[in-house]
Amino acid sequence: MKILTSGQLRELDKYTIENEVVRSIDLMERAAKALSAAIMEEWGTDMSVVVFAGPGNNGGDALSVARLLAERNYRVSVYLFNIHNQLSPDCATNRKRLIDGKKVKAFHEITLDFDPPTLDASTLVVDGLFGTGLNKPLSGGFASLVKYINQSPCRVVSIDMPSGLMAEDNTYNIHVNIIKADLTLTIQLRKLSMMLADCQQYVGRLRIIDIGLSQEYIDRAKTPYAILEEEDVRAMLRPRDDFAHKGQMGTALIIAGSYGMAGAAVLATRACLRAGVGKVAVHTPRRNYEVMQMSVPEAVLQIDREEVYFSEAVDTGDFDALGIGPGIGLHENTAIALIAQIRRAQCPTVLDADALNILANHRAWMQQLPKDLIMTPHPRELERLASGAGTSDGCYERLSKARDLAQHIRAYVLLKGHHSALCMPDGSVCFNQTGNSGMATAGSGDVLTGIITALCARGYKQGDACKLGMYLHGLAGDLAARDLGKESLIASDIINYLPKAFKQLED
Repeated sequence: MKILTSGQLRELDKYTIENEVVRSIDLMERAAKALSAAIMEEWGTDMSVVVFAGPGNNGGDALSVARLLAERNYRVSVYLFNIHNQLSPDCATNRKRLIDGKKVKAFHEITLDFDPPTLDASTLVVDGLFGTGLNKPLSGGFASLVKYINQSPCRVVSIDMPSGLMAEDNTYNIHVNIIKADLTLTIQLRKLSMMLADCQQYVGRLRIIDIGLSQEYIDRAKTPYAILEEEDVRAMLRPRDDFAHKGQMGTALIIAGSYGMAGAAVLATRACLRAGVGKVAVHTPRRNYEVMQMSVPEAVLQIDREEVYFSEAVDTGDFDALGIGPGIGLHENTAIALIAQIRRAQCPTVLDADALNILANHRAWMQQLPKDLIMTPHPRELERLASGAGTSDGCYERLSKARDLAQHIRAYVLLKGHHSALCMPDGSVCFNQTGNSGMATAGSGDVLTGIITALCARGYKQGDACKLGMYLHGLAGDLAARDLGKESLIASDIINYLPKAFKQLED
């Protein structure tokens, strides 16, 4: 599923109107019917409905929704803000239809002074003030209205976008001047800001309302942003040949663990095995020998010459993929061994955790990295790793840093989060939809490293391995949360549910 810019969304409306021979007012009515049906599914006629409509097409949608709800016996009061006496043509048409219908309880057109209605727990506010066209923070009276709504105990449903929230970059937005919706009914496609963690508090629950906008335009539109869907993942999944043997299923090398961090090596290795690779070798310090031998008997052990940390690069000629970083620590000898290992690796390589922290501490090495590396940072690791690191002013800026890093060093940078974002060397970004907050637990990232390493060893290209890996990782977490709940979820549960995740995709 593509994510279009606000400008492209306007073009999508225009293209649909011009090429499907539908009037803009009829397209608005089509949207209003779908929006009204969604609202009626959520709330009954016992709720008092207050509609706040702006002067543009978002306001026109809201007026049409108000009329349709009133026709279904909802008690509807409408406030149309026409401060500059300049409504969009379709908004003006829907104003006339609403007034002529005489079904709403009250209609107020605000041109100067505004006395806000009482909004209590039995009130449903329909927010139709501003949509995707907003390009600057709300101010003045609209900002005051937003604050009033947010401070009230009412329920709020926003049409297309919570008013005040911009479709892409909210870095310099005034966050107290954004509607906090309980439900957002967005038209046709998700918007970029809806995929970012710091905007979620405004969106609430999200439903996509399909109103039949031109699929031809969507297919042709060029955009760097997309959302990974199950049908995309199913198409990537390789069938397992009935006559395959372990030598044909790939051989992976995991370099992980220091003394006291053997668990990271265990989790990455177990996940790698569960992700379908034929053989896994683990390079780890001598002190981890017994732990690894007992915890992962299926793995082959390579023991480092040092007792407590990774100290020497190893030959990767016999391996199809390398995963390195979980729990290896920041010892200076480990840092030297890491850069040597990356330089001499002859196979796809996944860098995670301490491997990324070491690179952040030795920034000159960033210029020496081979292309097509896979990096899987969480937000703080990304901040340390990205050039000009420092605290980002929001998720959009952090995503931009990850995208710039991927293009600059020609790498695949998988920025982990609720909607993990895979930033690719060509500048494109793919968001993941699977996963849940129960996966915010120690070791979850080690599991992801093992999964992606296994998929690379199986022969998937780096981009496909990352997409399939992050989707499976999240899906296994969702299946685990369904059975076990989010509160008690641990990283081992994600590994244990990988077989069910694969089976769901295969079925």
